[in-house]
Amino acid sequence: MNIFEVEDKTGRKIRLTNTQWSHIMKRHPYMSKYLEEIQETLKFPQKLLNPSFDKSYYFRYYKYLKSPNRYILVLVKYLNNEEGFIISTYQTETIKW
Repeated sequence: MNIFEVEDKTGRKIRLTNTQWSHIMKRHPYMSKYLEEIQETLKFPQKLLNPSFDKSYYFRYYKYLKSPNRYILVLVKYLNNEEGFIISTYQTETIKW
């Protein structure tokens, strides 16, 4: 079952599954109030990095987040060229990689 499914900036379908959301909540419980921001980061990233063929890092800056971690990072793993799923999401201070 999915928490949500959105089309990212590149036109691919990205989903957040219940299983992955449970995993994220164990490591980054503060992200529970940022579901809308996670979706927005996928749709309108300020930076999209592809360090490997099957993973991408989406970053978006949010001024209202508590300093210094004002970026939301969403890490996506692709199953094929048309869809993927969120591996993790958390706040970070800078764009890395």
